[in-house]
Amino acid sequence: MSNNRITPGDRPVKDKLLGAAVEQARAAIVEVTKEANIGEHAGMVQEDDRVITHAFECLLPGYQGWFWSVTLTRAPRSKKVTVSEVVMRPGPEALLAPSWVPWADRLKPADVSPSDRLPYNPDDPNLAPVEDPDLDQGFEATGIDADASAIFELGLGRKRVMSDAGRAATFRRWYRGDGGPRNQATRDAKAPCATCGYFLRMDGSARALFGVCGNEWSAFDGHVVSLDHGCGSHSETDTPKRTPLWDPSEPVLNDRDLEIIEEK
Repeated sequence: MSNNRITPGDRPVKDKLLGAAVEQARAAIVEVTKEANIGEHAGMVQEDDRVITHAFECLLPGYQGWFWSVTLTRAPRSKKVTVSEVVMRPGPEALLAPSWVPWADRLKPADVSPSDRLPYNPDDPNLAPVEDPDLDQGFEATGIDADASAIFELGLGRKRVMSDAGRAATFRRWYRGDGGPRNQATRDAKAPCATCGYFLRMDGSARALFGVCGNEWSAFDGHVVSLDHGCGSHSETDTPKRTPLWDPSEPVLNDRDLEIIEEK
């Protein structure tokens, strides 16, 4: 079986000897399948000099639009026809399976459960090898100012850390997600997460944009949220105060002013 489509035609081919060998081509197909699976001769394709492919309709269930193709050839100045290949090939209208996509490319984050183990990817574009600089050597040796060490992401025992492209993609995904500002929770909030007592700032380059919610009463507890995200569980906001429907007046009878007379 081949996924290379074939478009057989009924026009005469250059090599008359090969073009006339229809029955020999059919006999070659009978050697690989039942004769009931072979339909009418659908035409020929001139592949090359002294190379012709005969096509026959395929009657196998599920293979509508496919052809049995038999490639015939002969040596120069020889009248002996030789069968080179017998294979099923799809026609112009045949349905084909989608192109094969490697497992690593078609797998999506939502397909992975917490207990699944992913294969090691040495060429992950989101990671970069750790190159911890010796900041004690000075700017001339490392090219990094010692004052900038607080924002430099060190390996800390790891072989790789996220690359600039990986961090940018991650920050973009987080900011555009439910933990960012573009959602109903933020629109209804009275204050941003940056002013909430439960907001735990992250380390490294993420610190300027994100933190983690530490409020167990919040729907975002344990989730990454942006500084301008918000929800109704902010530590410093309150529910609206209910206002009375009318101003109460002094009572007509004040029991505190009653004089109690004992009976004799």
